[in-house]
Amino acid sequence: MSSSLVVCEVDESLKDKLKKFRFRKETNNAAILMKIDMEKQLVILEEEYEDISLDDLRNELPERQPRFIVYSYKYVHADGRVSYPLCFIFSSPVGCKPEQQMMYAGSKNRLVQIAELTKVFETRNPDDDLTEEWLKNHLSFFR
Repeated sequence: MSSSLVVCEVDESLKDKLKKFRFRKETNNAAILMKIDMEKQLVILEEEYEDISLDDLRNELPERQPRFIVYSYKYVHADGRVSYPLCFIFSSPVGCKPEQQMMYAGSKNRLVQIAELTKVFETRNPDDDLTEEWLKNHLSFFR
């Protein structure tokens, strides 16, 4: 018997929260941290953060468990312009359980679709990668 890739549904209240987050008016960095409830096979809200840097956010991530992050970032361009890109970050650290990795990977595209985001990044080393420099480097491809 072969097992198929499980794609999790997204919690209805999380869908609403993501929609509101997309249209937020605040000008600070903010994040929505999401996880999968393995028993319910449902993507749920883990935590919301206001005025949080990537360094602080990185410290909130579990060491050996995947997470989905939607991050609103105050991006000051070299020419002085300011934009507020919404970034979807899939953190899947080395050392995660394979079944967790598969469930998260199988659910990622659906979640990105629901959140209507285009700036989608992935990291296997959040301790090293999740820095402002890393994010700016990734955002530079969207000029």
